[in-house]
Amino acid sequence: MDLDKIKTLIDFVGQSRISELSVTENGTTVRISHYAQAQDAAVTGQKDSVAEQTNPSASGSANTVSTPVFGIFHRAPNPGATPFVSVGDQVEVGQSLFIIEAMKVFNTIAAERAGKVVRILAGDGQEVDAGQPVLEIAG
Repeated sequence: MDLDKIKTLIDFVGQSRISELSVTENGTTVRISHYAQAQDAAVTGQKDSVAEQTNPSASGSANTVSTPVFGIFHRAPNPGATPFVSVGDQVEVGQSLFIIEAMKVFNTIAAERAGKVVRILAGDGQEVDAGQPVLEIAG
């Protein structure tokens, strides 16, 4: 399945009321999930046991950064490298935050707003769903 077709499917799921879509073509299966905010809160609660955080009260005013696609969460550009960001780091708009690996395609996710990283909700190498919160930025 080509990347353009996957992007089209992602757009379709994002604009519809479908919560999950699974498509198989030529032996390759793509699963695209779209979660409502209530479900995001439940996922956040489940991930708290593995979450890195500084001040839990600061996360109340934080902005959640979610994954755009299903894949593997990577904190660093390659194995053994320094993570893009850590808890307590100040980030600027456009700064790389993490990578999502989906079907051997590496998608670098950048900050849409400036602020301080207060929580990292996913572990390095963890499988994440589309729309899953993985990082919080305050400020």
